[in-house]
Amino acid sequence: MARSENKTVPTVQSVEGFLAAVQPAKKADDARALDALFRHATEFEPVMWGASIVGYGRYHYRYKSGREGEFLATGFSPRKTALSIYIMPGYADFGHVLSRLGKHKLGKSCLYVNKLADIDTNVLSELICAGLKDLDRHWPVQPT
Repeated sequence: MARSENKTVPTVQSVEGFLAAVQPAKKADDARALDALFRHATEFEPVMWGASIVGYGRYHYRYKSGREGEFLATGFSPRKTALSIYIMPGYADFGHVLSRLGKHKLGKSCLYVNKLADIDTNVLSELICAGLKDLDRHWPVQPT
C-alpha cells in the first residue's frame, strides 16, 4: 500500500514574522493574543506547520492501517474568514466546555472563531489543556 506524506509539516519559518504579516491589523492583534494564550496554556514554544499554522507541541501517530506520521498537538491559523483553532483530536466530547466558550463554529478537529472578543479566552485556555490531556492519552504529546 502506498503511503501518502502529510502535507502539513513543521517548517523553519519564523512565527513572529508570520504573525507580523497577518492582515488586517485586528486579526493580527487576535493572532498575537492567541500566541500568548497558547504559549501560556501549553508551556510549549510555537513552530510553524506549513505556511499558515502556528503549532504547539507534536505527537507521533500510527494507525491500524499502518499509516503513521507527526502532527501538531494544538495550534491555530488566522485565516481570512475566521481564526481556525486546532485543539480537539476528536476523541472526547468537550460539549460541557464548549457551551461556555461563546460564539464559535465547530469542525471535526477545530473551532472557527470570527474574533477573540466573541469568546471567553479563559474557557479557550481550559479547552486547550483538556484537548492536550485527552490527546496525550492516545498519542504521547512532545514539546516543540
